[in-house]
Formats: sequence, structure tokens, C-alpha cells
Amino acid sequence: MRLPIIKHLVTSESLDKIKLETTVDVLIELSEARGVKDEEIDAIGEMVSNCEGAIAVMDDISENGTPMKDALNGFMKRVIGSTDH
Repeated sequence: MRLPIIKHLVTSESLDKIKLETTVDVLIELSEARGVKDEEIDAIGEMVSNCEGAIAVMDDISENGTPMKDALNGFMKRVIGSTDH
């Protein structure tokens, strides 16, 4: 999960939450195809993580009125906090 990628997805004017959710669905389906190699699954997993992160940030912005910078920082703090346990 990389903050610059998540920020790019959140700030893209051509993307919205529905498009990102659809992308996640397609990537998950792709990962389940026969013959997908482990390194490809790892790359797909990274893309899914970034998309899901962007969705969470978009939700925080739209549901709570959180400024984008605060939403991004808060999301990363939650991620880092969850890996410390």
C-alpha cells in the first residue's frame, strides 16, 4: 500500500468510488484465474490494497467532511496501527 498511489486515485477526476469498486471486483476475479503466477497475485493484491485504501479515504472525505490531507494521514495511521498488533 503506497500513499502516493492512493492520493493519485483519490484526486483523479476521472475516478469515483463505483469505478474503484468495479476495479477491485475485476482484479479479484483475475487473481482467481487458472495459471496466474504467485508474483502476479502479489501485484494484483497490491493494486487491490491501493484501490481499497482510496475507497476508504473517499468515504472519510464524503461521509465525515474530512479534508483530503487529514483523511489520507488518518488512513495511513490506521493501517500502521493495525500492523503493530
